[in-house]
Amino acid sequence: MSYRNLRQSLTLTAALLAGATSASALADSVTYQMDPMHTSVVASWSHFGFSHPTASFSDVKGTIHFDRDAIADSSVEVSIPVKTVDTRVPALNQEFLGENYFDVAQYPDATFKSTRIEATGDDHYDVHGKLTIKGETHPVVLHATLNQVGEHPMAKVPALGFDAETTIQRSDYGLDQYVPNVSDAIHIRISSEAEAGGSDS
Repeated sequence: MSYRNLRQSLTLTAALLAGATSASALADSVTYQMDPMHTSVVASWSHFGFSHPTASFSDVKGTIHFDRDAIADSSVEVSIPVKTVDTRVPALNQEFLGENYFDVAQYPDATFKSTRIEATGDDHYDVHGKLTIKGETHPVVLHATLNQVGEHPMAKVPALGFDAETTIQRSDYGLDQYVPNVSDAIHIRISSEAEAGGSDS
């Protein structure tokens, strides 16, 4: 190989490596936006020990930054419009919206913001954070399972999907009507798809 050809080859190799490095850096900085149409938030509780009713919330929005190789740099923020609560019992929906429960006129959203994320096994993570409901903020841990990461077959953009669950004490948030006959413990389940929607600066 001539010196000229060698130099061209080295230049091309350097360019490819630089491109790969840039692509990797870009991939690491992807921000995923939760898709409200494919996000489910469901709360359940014990009713006098006889049944476990549920309430679902819709129009959930959130931002996820996930880096499997640098979990410490990952983060989650979620906002849940409480006015969307649906128990499939109209009278109970209205009761939940009022001052004795969520008081949506004053506190329209429940929010979660992660403080740290730790891996607990293959595609399993504990997402530590702060949950705010009705103006009260307390630490919670979401036990999350990463379902899939890759290009979404329909949207053709980077995407991820996960399930998560946690249990809170509703009395911590000023929602203590009928405790203990209606359980203080509320089990929350989340399932969501999120698609790439921007890059971190």
